Amino acid sequence: MSLVAGGLAGAVTGGWLDGTPGSGPAELPQAAAPAGGAQQGSISAAAASVLPGVVSVRAGRATGSGFAVDTQGHVVTNAHVVEGASDVSLVLSNGRQVDADVLGVDANNDLAVLQVAPADAEGLRALTLGRSAQLHVGDPVLAVGSPLGLEGTVTAGIVSAVDRQARFGDNNTRQSAIQTDAAINPGNSGGPLVNAAGQVVGVNTAIATLGSSRSGNIGIGFAIPVDRMTTIVESLID
Repeated sequence: MSLVAGGLAGAVTGGWLDGTPGSGPAELPQAAAPAGGAQQGSISAAAASVLPGVVSVRAGRATGSGFAVDTQGHVVTNAHVVEGASDVSLVLSNGRQVDADVLGVDANNDLAVLQVAPADAEGLRALTLGRSAQLHVGDPVLAVGSPLGLEGTVTAGIVSAVDRQARFGDNNTRQSAIQTDAAINPGNSGGPLVNAAGQVVGVNTAIATLGSSRSGNIGIGFAIPVDRMTTIVESLID
């Protein structure tokens, strides 16, 4: 069995991106666990709340996914999605295509922050960030993104493990990841893993495969925990 990145081939307080960049340090508040536990709410309601904040990322010949994290035009994706790309564009949920700049990259943790001009981001909604430390095995989760270029795809599953060691990032070292059986395929990289309340709990990053000739989903996917993502993204924005 091997690992491949999920996109090599192919809240804050939720709000619309209509702000202007601030001059203070970046801060990405995380929501408390939803009242009644992660099971509260329906899958369709969670999907509807998340989709307006998810984008398809096009970076040269690579494609992936991403999501807005604040009202300043910052979008998170995987570093491997934008690696070496000089031109990056995003396709929003309303079908609009906008340009984006690579603001910062942490290749070792496979995270990148893109910057979209607020004036270009009409229709892009900042997603609510949850807390991965409050996840439990068996919690329902959704993976949202553009697998194989199919924009706005939602797949459902559960948290299979909360502290799975997986190798990803530029240095290929073992890192703690959320394991899920929600279908993740090439193109999902950088998209959000969300709980049943529509809160982001991870960044979809890699999948396990049975070999190079069979690189699709086999029910074992990995996401960077949002608690670690938040710290890294704040430093990249600063």
